[in-house]
Amino acid sequence: MISATSRYAAVGTAQLTIGGRTVNYLLRRLLPAPESLAATGAYTVRAGDRADVVSWRVYGDPELFWQLADGNGVMDPAELTATAGRVLRVTLPAGVPGG
Repeated sequence: MISATSRYAAVGTAQLTIGGRTVNYLLRRLLPAPESLAATGAYTVRAGDRADVVSWRVYGDPELFWQLADGNGVMDPAELTATAGRVLRVTLPAGVPGG
C-alpha cells in the first residue's frame, strides 16, 4: 500500500504477466512544471541542511521532500540543499489549487 503522502499516491498501477508470474507495478509519474504549482512561501537553505530536514521545517513532514523537489524543478533532492543561501520555492503538490 502506498502512503497518502507519497509522491506516487495518485499514480495508477498495472500488471504484467511474465512466465506465468504476475507482477504489479506503478505507472510512470510525470514531473509537474514547477511554475504550475501554487507557491505558499520560500525557504533559504542553511549550511548543513538536508532535504528531509527542510521538508520537516516547511511542511511538518520529512517525507514530503519530493514536494520541494517538484516545486524547484530538481530530480535529485540533494540538489535542493547543495548551496547554502539558495532560496527554495515552497509549493502545494500538483492538482491542489491555491496561491
